[in-house]
Amino acid sequence: MILVENGQLPSVRQLRYTPASDAGRGVEVLSFEQLRTMDPARRRALPQRPDFHVLALVTSGAGRHTADFVDHPLRERTVVWIRPGVVHRWTDVEEVQGPLVLFEPGFLPVSGPAGQAAADVFAPASRRLEDDLGWRLSVRAADHLSHEHATAVAHPELASPPVLVHLLSALVLRVLPPASASPPADAGNHTVFRRYRAAVEERFAHQHHVTDYARQLGYDPRTLTRAVRAATGLGAKHFLDQRILLEAKRLLAHTDLPVARVAGHLGFGDSANFTTFFQRQTGLPPSRWRASGTAHDKAPGPS
Repeated sequence: MILVENGQLPSVRQLRYTPASDAGRGVEVLSFEQLRTMDPARRRALPQRPDFHVLALVTSGAGRHTADFVDHPLRERTVVWIRPGVVHRWTDVEEVQGPLVLFEPGFLPVSGPAGQAAADVFAPASRRLEDDLGWRLSVRAADHLSHEHATAVAHPELASPPVLVHLLSALVLRVLPPASASPPADAGNHTVFRRYRAAVEERFAHQHHVTDYARQLGYDPRTLTRAVRAATGLGAKHFLDQRILLEAKRLLAHTDLPVARVAGHLGFGDSANFTTFFQRQTGLPPSRWRASGTAHDKAPGPS
Protein backbone atom coordinates (compact mmCIF):
# COMPACT_ATOMS: atom_id res chain seq x y z
CA MET A 1 0.00 0.00 0.00
CA ILE A 2 1.33 3.43 -0.97
CA LEU A 3 1.77 5.91 1.86
CA VAL A 4 1.07 9.50 0.87
CA GLU A 5 1.38 12.49 3.20
CA ASN A 6 1.48 10.58 6.48
CA GLY A 7 -0.31 7.60 4.99
CA GLN A 8 -3.36 9.52 3.78
CA LEU A 9 -5.03 10.11 0.44
CA PRO A 10 -6.43 13.55 1.31
CA SER A 11 -9.87 13.11 -0.28
CA VAL A 12 -10.28 9.53 0.95
CA ARG A 13 -11.33 8.46 4.42
CA GLN A 14 -8.85 5.94 5.83
CA LEU A 15 -10.66 3.17 7.70
CA ARG A 16 -8.75 1.25 10.36
CA TYR A 17 -9.84 -2.09 11.75
CA THR A 18 -11.39 -1.21 15.11
CA PRO A 19 -13.95 -3.88 16.05
CA ALA A 20 -16.53 -3.17 18.73
CA SER A 21 -15.18 -6.13 20.71
CA ASP A 22 -11.85 -7.95 20.61
CA ALA A 23 -13.59 -11.25 21.34
CA GLY A 24 -13.87 -11.99 17.63
CA ARG A 25 -10.08 -12.01 17.32
CA GLY A 26 -9.71 -10.54 13.84
CA VAL A 27 -13.19 -10.90 12.36
CA GLU A 28 -16.47 -9.07 12.85
CA VAL A 29 -19.91 -9.62 11.34
CA LEU A 30 -22.28 -6.71 10.75
CA SER A 31 -25.21 -6.09 8.41
CA PHE A 32 -26.14 -3.39 5.92
CA GLU A 33 -28.84 -2.33 8.35
CA GLN A 34 -26.23 -1.83 11.07
CA LEU A 35 -24.00 0.03 8.63
CA ARG A 36 -26.78 2.51 7.91
CA THR A 37 -27.57 2.92 11.62
CA MET A 38 -23.92 3.53 12.49
CA ASP A 39 -23.55 6.07 9.66
CA PRO A 40 -26.44 8.57 9.79
CA ALA A 41 -24.31 11.15 7.93
CA ARG A 42 -23.96 8.73 4.97
CA ARG A 43 -20.18 8.97 4.90
CA ARG A 44 -20.31 5.51 3.35
CA ALA A 45 -21.16 7.22 0.03
CA LEU A 46 -17.80 9.04 0.02
CA PRO A 47 -14.50 7.44 -1.06
CA GLN A 48 -12.94 5.35 1.70
CA ARG A 49 -9.94 3.05 1.92
CA PRO A 50 -10.05 0.27 4.52
CA ASP A 51 -6.99 -1.47 5.88
CA PHE A 52 -9.08 -4.64 6.27
CA HIS A 53 -11.25 -6.94 4.13
CA VAL A 54 -14.98 -6.36 3.65
CA LEU A 55 -16.92 -9.36 2.34
CA ALA A 56 -20.64 -8.65 1.82
CA LEU A 57 -23.58 -10.73 0.56
CA VAL A 58 -26.67 -8.99 -0.79
CA THR A 59 -29.67 -11.04 0.30
CA SER A 60 -32.30 -8.53 -0.88
CA GLY A 61 -32.72 -5.04 -2.29
CA ALA A 62 -30.82 -3.19 -4.99
CA GLY A 63 -28.21 -0.47 -5.07
CA ARG A 64 -24.76 0.47 -6.34
CA HIS A 65 -21.18 0.21 -5.23
CA THR A 66 -17.99 1.69 -6.67
CA ALA A 67 -14.50 0.20 -6.29
CA ASP A 68 -11.34 1.56 -7.91
CA PHE A 69 -13.15 3.43 -10.72
CA VAL A 70 -15.58 0.60 -11.55
CA ASP A 71 -19.29 0.94 -10.79
CA HIS A 72 -21.06 -2.26 -9.72
CA PRO A 73 -24.81 -2.85 -9.49
CA LEU A 74 -25.98 -4.54 -6.31
CA ARG A 75 -28.89 -6.96 -6.30
CA GLU A 76 -29.82 -10.23 -4.65
CA ARG A 77 -27.02 -12.81 -4.82
CA THR A 78 -24.30 -10.19 -5.36
CA VAL A 79 -21.07 -10.83 -3.46
CA VAL A 80 -18.84 -7.81 -2.80
CA TRP A 81 -15.26 -8.29 -1.66
CA ILE A 82 -13.26 -5.16 -0.88
CA ARG A 83 -9.63 -5.95 -0.15
CA PRO A 84 -7.32 -3.75 1.95
CA GLY A 85 -6.16 -0.65 0.09
CA VAL A 86 -9.03 -0.55 -2.41
CA VAL A 87 -10.69 2.87 -2.67
CA HIS A 88 -14.42 2.28 -2.67
CA ARG A 89 -17.76 3.73 -1.65
CA TRP A 90 -21.23 2.39 -1.02
CA THR A 91 -22.82 4.59 -3.68
CA ASP A 92 -26.37 3.52 -2.79
CA VAL A 93 -27.20 0.83 -0.25
CA GLU A 94 -30.34 2.32 1.30
CA GLU A 95 -32.49 -0.68 0.37
CA VAL A 96 -29.82 -3.37 0.49
CA GLN A 97 -29.91 -6.12 3.10
CA GLY A 98 -27.40 -8.79 4.00
CA PRO A 99 -24.30 -9.54 6.09
CA LEU A 100 -20.96 -7.72 5.99
CA VAL A 101 -17.94 -9.62 7.25
CA LEU A 102 -14.91 -7.53 8.22
CA PHE A 103 -11.59 -9.26 8.83
CA GLU A 104 -7.96 -8.35 9.18
CA PRO A 105 -5.23 -9.18 6.66
CA GLY A 106 -3.52 -12.37 7.70
CA PHE A 107 -6.56 -13.73 9.54
CA LEU A 108 -6.93 -16.49 6.95
CA PRO A 109 -4.04 -18.96 6.53
CA VAL A 110 -1.91 -17.68 3.65
CA SER A 111 -1.17 -21.17 2.34
CA GLY A 112 -4.80 -22.19 1.80
CA PRO A 113 -7.11 -21.30 -1.11
CA ALA A 114 -9.13 -18.87 1.02
CA GLY A 115 -6.00 -17.00 2.09
CA GLN A 116 -4.71 -16.96 -1.47
CA ALA A 117 -8.00 -15.49 -2.67
CA ALA A 118 -7.69 -12.79 -0.01
CA ALA A 119 -4.24 -11.88 -1.35
CA ASP A 120 -5.42 -11.46 -4.95
CA VAL A 121 -5.24 -7.67 -5.40
CA PHE A 122 -6.66 -7.86 -8.94
CA ALA A 123 -9.68 -10.00 -8.12
CA PRO A 124 -13.02 -8.43 -9.10
CA ALA A 125 -14.73 -6.52 -6.30
CA SER A 126 -18.15 -7.86 -7.22
CA ARG A 127 -19.68 -10.99 -8.70
CA ARG A 128 -23.10 -12.62 -8.70
CA LEU A 129 -23.73 -16.19 -7.61
CA GLU A 130 -26.13 -17.69 -10.14
CA ASP A 131 -26.34 -21.21 -8.72
CA ASP A 132 -29.31 -21.60 -6.34
CA LEU A 133 -27.73 -24.20 -4.10
CA GLY A 134 -24.37 -22.42 -4.05
CA TRP A 135 -26.06 -19.18 -3.00
CA ARG A 136 -28.07 -20.87 -0.22
CA LEU A 137 -24.94 -22.55 1.10
CA SER A 138 -23.08 -19.21 1.03
CA VAL A 139 -25.82 -17.49 3.05
CA ARG A 140 -25.87 -20.40 5.48
CA ALA A 141 -22.09 -20.17 5.89
CA ALA A 142 -22.40 -16.44 6.61
CA ASP A 143 -25.17 -17.10 9.14
CA HIS A 144 -23.06 -19.73 10.90
CA LEU A 145 -20.12 -17.33 11.10
CA SER A 146 -22.41 -14.56 12.38
CA HIS A 147 -23.82 -16.74 15.16
CA GLU A 148 -20.36 -17.93 16.20
CA HIS A 149 -19.08 -14.34 16.25
CA ALA A 150 -22.09 -13.15 18.29
CA THR A 151 -21.45 -15.96 20.77
CA ALA A 152 -17.79 -14.99 21.05
CA VAL A 153 -18.79 -11.40 21.84
CA ALA A 154 -21.49 -12.32 24.34
CA HIS A 155 -19.52 -15.16 25.95
CA PRO A 156 -15.76 -14.49 25.54
CA GLU A 157 -14.95 -17.67 27.43
CA LEU A 158 -16.45 -19.60 24.49
CA ALA A 159 -14.58 -17.63 21.82
CA SER A 160 -12.53 -19.86 19.53
CA PRO A 161 -10.33 -18.14 16.93
CA PRO A 162 -9.68 -21.45 15.06
CA VAL A 163 -13.42 -21.98 14.70
CA LEU A 164 -13.88 -18.46 13.35
CA VAL A 165 -11.02 -18.99 10.89
CA HIS A 166 -12.55 -22.23 9.64
CA LEU A 167 -16.02 -20.71 9.28
CA LEU A 168 -14.69 -17.67 7.42
CA SER A 169 -12.64 -19.96 5.16
CA ALA A 170 -15.78 -21.97 4.41
CA LEU A 171 -17.67 -18.80 3.49
CA VAL A 172 -14.86 -17.59 1.23
CA LEU A 173 -14.66 -20.94 -0.56
CA ARG A 174 -18.42 -20.88 -1.11
CA VAL A 175 -18.44 -17.46 -2.78
CA LEU A 176 -15.35 -18.01 -4.95
CA PRO A 177 -15.67 -19.13 -8.56
CA PRO A 178 -15.27 -22.95 -8.64
CA ALA A 179 -11.85 -22.82 -10.30
CA SER A 180 -10.54 -20.42 -7.63
CA ALA A 181 -11.60 -22.73 -4.82
CA SER A 182 -9.82 -25.75 -6.33
CA PRO A 183 -6.19 -26.66 -5.57
CA PRO A 184 -3.83 -25.35 -8.27
CA ALA A 185 -2.95 -27.89 -10.94
CA ASP A 186 0.73 -26.97 -10.73
CA ALA A 187 1.66 -26.37 -7.10
CA GLY A 188 5.22 -25.35 -8.02
CA ASN A 189 4.09 -22.60 -10.38
CA HIS A 190 1.51 -21.46 -7.85
CA THR A 191 4.16 -21.08 -5.16
CA VAL A 192 6.34 -19.02 -7.50
CA PHE A 193 3.41 -16.77 -8.39
CA ARG A 194 2.38 -16.37 -4.76
CA ARG A 195 5.88 -15.24 -3.79
CA TYR A 196 6.09 -12.87 -6.76
CA ARG A 197 2.69 -11.36 -6.02
CA ALA A 198 3.65 -10.70 -2.40
CA ALA A 199 6.95 -9.14 -3.46
CA VAL A 200 5.23 -6.90 -6.01
CA GLU A 201 2.73 -5.69 -3.42
CA GLU A 202 5.58 -4.81 -1.08
CA ARG A 203 7.96 -3.16 -3.58
CA PHE A 204 6.09 -1.98 -6.68
CA ALA A 205 6.47 1.68 -5.68
CA HIS A 206 10.23 1.58 -6.07
CA GLN A 207 11.05 -1.58 -8.04
CA HIS A 208 9.86 -1.75 -11.65
CA HIS A 209 11.97 -4.50 -13.25
CA VAL A 210 11.05 -8.19 -13.26
CA THR A 211 14.73 -9.11 -13.28
CA ASP A 212 15.15 -7.50 -9.85
CA TYR A 213 12.29 -9.56 -8.40
CA ALA A 214 13.65 -12.72 -10.03
CA ARG A 215 17.08 -12.18 -8.54
CA GLN A 216 15.73 -11.44 -5.06
CA LEU A 217 13.36 -14.42 -5.11
CA GLY A 218 15.96 -16.77 -6.57
CA TYR A 219 14.20 -17.52 -9.87
CA ASP A 220 14.98 -17.11 -13.53
CA PRO A 221 12.84 -14.29 -15.06
CA ARG A 222 11.33 -16.83 -17.45
CA THR A 223 10.23 -18.91 -14.48
CA LEU A 224 8.40 -15.90 -13.05
CA THR A 225 6.74 -15.19 -16.39
CA ARG A 226 5.53 -18.78 -16.78
CA ALA A 227 4.15 -18.85 -13.25
CA VAL A 228 2.37 -15.50 -13.51
CA ARG A 229 0.90 -16.36 -16.90
CA ALA A 230 -0.36 -19.70 -15.60
CA ALA A 231 -2.07 -17.99 -12.65
CA THR A 232 -3.39 -14.82 -14.29
CA GLY A 233 -2.99 -14.98 -18.04
CA LEU A 234 -0.61 -12.02 -17.83
CA GLY A 235 3.15 -11.88 -18.18
CA ALA A 236 5.18 -10.97 -15.10
CA LYS A 237 5.94 -7.48 -16.47
CA HIS A 238 2.30 -6.81 -17.37
CA PHE A 239 1.20 -7.90 -13.89
CA LEU A 240 3.71 -5.51 -12.31
CA ASP A 241 2.75 -2.65 -14.62
CA GLN A 242 -0.93 -3.09 -13.82
CA ARG A 243 -0.22 -2.82 -10.10
CA ILE A 244 1.77 0.39 -10.62
CA LEU A 245 -0.98 1.77 -12.87
CA LEU A 246 -3.70 1.06 -10.32
CA GLU A 247 -1.88 3.02 -7.64
CA ALA A 248 -1.14 5.83 -10.09
CA LYS A 249 -4.86 6.15 -10.81
CA ARG A 250 -5.65 6.21 -7.09
CA LEU A 251 -3.14 8.98 -6.48
CA LEU A 252 -4.30 11.03 -9.47
CA ALA A 253 -7.98 10.66 -8.57
CA HIS A 254 -7.81 11.13 -4.81
CA THR A 255 -4.99 13.62 -4.27
CA ASP A 256 -4.07 17.01 -5.66
CA LEU A 257 -0.42 16.03 -5.98
CA PRO A 258 1.26 17.37 -9.13
CA VAL A 259 2.03 14.71 -11.69
CA ALA A 260 5.73 15.01 -10.87
CA ARG A 261 5.02 14.20 -7.21
CA VAL A 262 2.88 11.23 -8.20
CA ALA A 263 5.75 10.03 -10.37
CA GLY A 264 8.13 10.36 -7.43
CA HIS A 265 5.84 8.43 -5.08
CA LEU A 266 5.78 5.60 -7.61
CA GLY A 267 9.51 5.42 -8.08
CA PHE A 268 9.87 7.11 -11.47
CA GLY A 269 13.03 9.14 -11.87
CA ASP A 270 11.26 11.93 -13.71
CA SER A 271 7.72 12.84 -14.70
CA ALA A 272 8.40 12.31 -18.40
CA ASN A 273 9.07 8.61 -17.84
CA PHE A 274 5.93 8.34 -15.74
CA THR A 275 3.84 10.14 -18.38
CA THR A 276 5.14 7.78 -21.07
CA PHE A 277 4.31 4.77 -18.89
CA PHE A 278 0.81 6.03 -18.02
CA GLN A 279 -0.08 7.00 -21.57
CA ARG A 280 1.10 3.65 -22.89
CA GLN A 281 -1.25 1.89 -20.45
CA THR A 282 -4.32 4.13 -20.72
CA GLY A 283 -4.04 6.09 -23.97
CA LEU A 284 -4.03 9.39 -22.07
CA PRO A 285 -1.31 11.36 -20.28
CA PRO A 286 -1.85 11.57 -16.50
CA SER A 287 -3.04 15.19 -16.48
CA ARG A 288 -5.67 14.53 -19.13
CA TRP A 289 -6.82 11.33 -17.44
CA ARG A 290 -7.22 13.24 -14.17
CA ALA A 291 -9.26 15.98 -15.88
CA SER A 292 -11.28 13.68 -18.14
CA GLY A 293 -13.84 12.59 -15.56
CA THR A 294 -12.59 9.00 -15.78
CA ALA A 295 -11.59 9.24 -12.12
CA HIS A 296 -15.25 9.34 -11.12
CA ASP A 297 -14.69 8.21 -7.53
CA LYS A 298 -14.03 11.80 -6.51
CA ALA A 299 -17.66 12.66 -5.87
CA PRO A 300 -20.58 10.58 -4.63
CA GLY A 301 -23.20 9.61 -7.14
CA PRO A 302 -26.93 10.00 -6.67
CA SER A 303 -28.52 8.05 -3.86
